[in-house]
Amino acid sequence: MPAQASPRFAVSQEPTERVEAVASVAPIGRADAALERPTEPGRYIEVESPGEAVVIPLARGVTHIGRGVSADLRLDEASVSRRHAILVSRQNVRVLDDRSANGTLVNGRPVERAELSNGDVLALGRVLLRYLEVS
Repeated sequence: MPAQASPRFAVSQEPTERVEAVASVAPIGRADAALERPTEPGRYIEVESPGEAVVIPLARGVTHIGRGVSADLRLDEASVSRRHAILVSRQNVRVLDDRSANGTLVNGRPVERAELSNGDVLALGRVLLRYLEVS
């Protein structure tokens, strides 16, 4: 299923300043994180900053991402909504925007929902994440 563009969000042509994303991952999000690229088969989210990356396994069927305390992957960054996005892992992994204020982008395109492929880059506010699949 191709990514569906969201009519709610306008795509800015101006460069957006990104943040030190690894620093924004709250301690609860780091509990199962690794500092190296995964070698074990599975699905992962990589949070990368210059010179540092954290890889988080997607072990659950549903992973909530946001700034709120109830998020499974908590990103402590003001541009991320409390309930920003949801990753649903079944046969494929799909990202759903959770009515976030700044929208969810996949490979630079605003989406309400999109099926993810290995290497896809998600932008949640000013935080960049990379979806990884290891087989």
